[in-house]
Amino acid sequence: MTDGDLIAAQRGHWQRTYRAHPEMYGLDASDPAQHAIKLCQDEELRHVLELGAGQGRDTLAFLRAGRTVTALDFAPDGVAAIRDQATAAGLHARLDARVHDAREPLPLPDSSVDAVYSHMLLCMAFTTTELDGIASEIRRVLRPGGWHVYTVRHTGDAHYRAGTPHGDNRWENGGFVVHFFDRALVDRLAAGLRLTEIAEFEEGELPRRLWRITLRKPEG
Repeated sequence: MTDGDLIAAQRGHWQRTYRAHPEMYGLDASDPAQHAIKLCQDEELRHVLELGAGQGRDTLAFLRAGRTVTALDFAPDGVAAIRDQATAAGLHARLDARVHDAREPLPLPDSSVDAVYSHMLLCMAFTTTELDGIASEIRRVLRPGGWHVYTVRHTGDAHYRAGTPHGDNRWENGGFVVHFFDRALVDRLAAGLRLTEIAEFEEGELPRRLWRITLRKPEG
């Protein structure tokens, strides 16, 4: 299976998962989103780009906190759910939700967002080369002084080196392919930004072991 085939298979798997479990992650904001919302409030960040928005639990939290959100996900069912929830909550005027493959250039101008946020998007089945491209696009759309907050599963996770290997620190369990991060990869993707924090936390069953990484784009 090529890397392109692997991503296509993952897209189909997520689509089927969303359809079978429309509220699989619940409705409350994740802990990383709560951290990012506080950062937005403290730093007066208004426009948030959310990558891999899923079914929208964090998207809705950003909207409720008064932020304007561009939410991107490669699963059409997830994007439709986000739009429906925002409309039902009367928050749709500050939402732009689109279907987008993160391997493609971001559909936004240079220096156009105050913050970029993603929860477990970067640790999907992307190759390291693809992650380099995503990181470059994030730097491009962030305004000077803007912030990037993301979470990833790391090599201390119980599923690392378990299941089916796909190379490049990627392992498949239960149909989901995860690219497990080590510190070298965090530092690599931080190029051009200032790394301000790496916070370790756990979430869900197993439990999953993750890093929450916070970076800032220099002002100059």
